[in-house]
Amino acid sequence: MLTEDEWEKVAPSLANAVTQIKAYRELHQCTLAEASTKGFGLEALIVYERITGFKETNPNTLFHHRLSIYGPPCSECGKPLRTPQARYCAMCSTERVVKDNSVG
Repeated sequence: MLTEDEWEKVAPSLANAVTQIKAYRELHQCTLAEASTKGFGLEALIVYERITGFKETNPNTLFHHRLSIYGPPCSECGKPLRTPQARYCAMCSTERVVKDNSVG
């Protein structure tokens, strides 16, 4: 999972997807389908590997590796909740434990 600081390093490489696909297509004279799978996200994959040490092959999966899109770990099974607003764990159905910070 990428922190927001790490995501800021990967995201710019994903943001110019259309430019990357067009450039690949012009260089290789290939179909749009081929350029979409081979010409997109290569820079982002390199940055991701540099940060994490893991060699990911599909740039679309990087969108799911951003820590801030998930909630805290489940108090029962430890898996991250699906969203920051989730009220229960999708893996084990345990209700979210909300810590009360009020002094009373």
